[in-house]
Amino acid sequence: MRSSSLRFGRALILCLLILFPLTAAKTARNDRWTILGPGGGGAQFMPTISPHDPDRVLVGCDMTGSYISNDGGGSWRMFNLRGRTRFFVFDPGAPDTIYAQGIGLWRSTDAGTSWNLVCPAPATVTGIEMPDDHAGERIMTTTGPALPILALAVDPADSRQLLAAFFSDRRTAELRASSDWGKTWINLREFARGVRKIYIDPGSPKDNRTIYVIGSNSVSVREHGEWNDRPTAPGVGSFIDVSAGFPSGGGRLVIYATVPARLEGGVLTGGILVSSDGGQSWRQGGSGILEKADPSSPLPNFPAIATSLSHPEAAYVSVGRMNLGGVPSLGVAKTVDTGKSWRFAWLESGQISKDVDDGWVSERFGPGWGENPLNLGVSPTNPDLCYGTDYGRTLKSPDGGKTWKATYTRKQRDGWVTTGLDVTTCYGIHFDPFDPKRMFISYTDIGLFRSEDGSKSWISSTVTGVPHPWVNTTYWVEFDPDVKGRMWAVMSETHDLPRLKMWRRASPSAYQGGVCRSDDGGRTWKVTAEGMPPTAATHILLDRRSPSTARLLYVAGFGQGVFKSSDGGATWALKKHGLPTKEPFAWRLAQDRRGVLYLVVARRSDDGSIGNDGDGGLYRSEDGAETWQKVSLPEGVNGPNGIAIDPSDTKRLYLAAWRRDNGQPTAGGGIFLSTDGGTSWRSVLAADQHVYDVTIDPRNASVLYACGFESSAWRSTDRGESWQRIRGYNFKWGHRVVPDPVNPDRIYIATYGGSLWQGPAAGDPNAKEDIATPQLRFSR
Repeated sequence: MRSSSLRFGRALILCLLILFPLTAAKTARNDRWTILGPGGGGAQFMPTISPHDPDRVLVGCDMTGSYISNDGGGSWRMFNLRGRTRFFVFDPGAPDTIYAQGIGLWRSTDAGTSWNLVCPAPATVTGIEMPDDHAGERIMTTTGPALPILALAVDPADSRQLLAAFFSDRRTAELRASSDWGKTWINLREFARGVRKIYIDPGSPKDNRTIYVIGSNSVSVREHGEWNDRPTAPGVGSFIDVSAGFPSGGGRLVIYATVPARLEGGVLTGGILVSSDGGQSWRQGGSGILEKADPSSPLPNFPAIATSLSHPEAAYVSVGRMNLGGVPSLGVAKTVDTGKSWRFAWLESGQISKDVDDGWVSERFGPGWGENPLNLGVSPTNPDLCYGTDYGRTLKSPDGGKTWKATYTRKQRDGWVTTGLDVTTCYGIHFDPFDPKRMFISYTDIGLFRSEDGSKSWISSTVTGVPHPWVNTTYWVEFDPDVKGRMWAVMSETHDLPRLKMWRRASPSAYQGGVCRSDDGGRTWKVTAEGMPPTAATHILLDRRSPSTARLLYVAGFGQGVFKSSDGGATWALKKHGLPTKEPFAWRLAQDRRGVLYLVVARRSDDGSIGNDGDGGLYRSEDGAETWQKVSLPEGVNGPNGIAIDPSDTKRLYLAAWRRDNGQPTAGGGIFLSTDGGTSWRSVLAADQHVYDVTIDPRNASVLYACGFESSAWRSTDRGESWQRIRGYNFKWGHRVVPDPVNPDRIYIATYGGSLWQGPAAGDPNAKEDIATPQLRFSR
């Protein structure tokens, strides 16, 4: 009887395992914050797979976030190290030890849960400088700015032994060695043309390792204690990408490099080079690719190549701009014979490949939007496992390139939901007053997205009626509070305003954009821009006192001024009397309960100067935008970025300001309070010098929120007199905080590159911070 029961139990367990196979644990956050949105949407880089666990993978991006998955890309956790990560390295001898190079060299010994600074030594850290418009961080030490590390290798048999290439103050690369986990370093030699990668031969003597250093166009080898600088790859100025591995049976390092393709005598050459002898000699390695391309301009490009560290006979290369019979094509090619021949593992020519299930990006924008991979990563132990990252996606192939599947998003009902890999800039979350489950996120690059189910899934909301160039960015949305389904949105092809990189080289007079109106809750749109020339419209404000039949609307036109409509957006007139005459960078609007308007004009200088025509400004209009009067700014401030007005006291103003780069710790940034309508100001938050916006909780004017570009969001419960950091939120670049209209204990934070965060209004007191080093902790 018992034996029969056991057999039945085993059989039941076996059936359950077949139906519901065991999977790796979901990659959970270390706090009560959630990131919302469709996932992906921005450039992703450096897919790096653990040599110990094929389900553990890391990805970086250009928007400062880093991401780790412990379930093969099924879910991701963002972690933040105060800036962009440049590379990841797994310790080959310690499964839970990972290195990440960003503003310094970080190490995690708990599988990416927390990170400690290795280099520069924490004891030498004197502070952080944020000298540029993006508040890019630079660690300062007792000897000056921390030196960047270009490449790192960990000895496969001894985790204490590290090799690192430091970018020296002489503009060269110094190869240094450490035998104590990076506490101290000795200089081995200098490389005049930089270092791309470092490899340690695992088969070489442990006390006298063979080291390969791949530079910009050649390889140097240290063997038996002697250095040998191998010849420059013929005809190569600089490698585009390099990857290498050691044959499983031992032998010289096999190196793959991509270089620009070129036309010689009507024949395409270049593209891929291969060395099977550690860089001593090179051969052409693009057979099977270049022959397929039309040898006419543009020539194909090869931005990324990757091989398996222990199986270098297999490699993958990213191919773009392939001209196949006049049709632009892109994809990934693979070799299994050390580059002698290649076949396309993935090829798209205007149509989505049947072998690529890439989520919402190609479904919405077509296969060319994400382009071919910017980076590729192959498992060090399994040459059939490959990840590719591009301008909007991270894709995974578990079968040697036969199929590719999105890991940045997953299908949910009729829309898409993020897996935790979010690389999108947004400006706010917007709630339909007639339907609490309908909400919108105003994004850059991917435009406006809509949820019909309370943020469980998301779909593009710019499919119908929006001019194609305007789809790029939706800066803001307004709803008609009395007419169900009616809403307006300001859209532009120019993103990332008011960041100076957008207008430094191009006049705002060339910007495209305007206003669209929807009468069906954002499903379809119609351009309403009569009287408004093409403009980067960055904000829209509805005067809620106006009748529903003749709505008063105001729009900030960057480089133009303020546009006003008295007929619900049907027609517009420019109102700029009193504003700067030279392309006023009209950025944000606000209105008090009496109807008085305020306009923030963004700064147009980045040199730290003040008191000239590059200053930003704050303006007020008491006659419906017909005329504008300048409001004095706080002393030392010329970078206003946001304004909020107390709903019960129109003279109480809160100003968010961006610091000037003048070399001082505080230089005109933070939050300033005026209780006399802008006649005088005082600083109430100086700990954060790059504050993007300040928000008043509509339920309680004593509660305010703010965030900016210093990895923090802030909360005040005493009308701005004192501020507390909101624990758990640590994304480097924040835009604004939006209180939840239903739940007073919940807020949303729109970010510049990390999508939309949702979490506790007072923060999570038990949140485990990513950075453990006391000198650099966010909560220090």
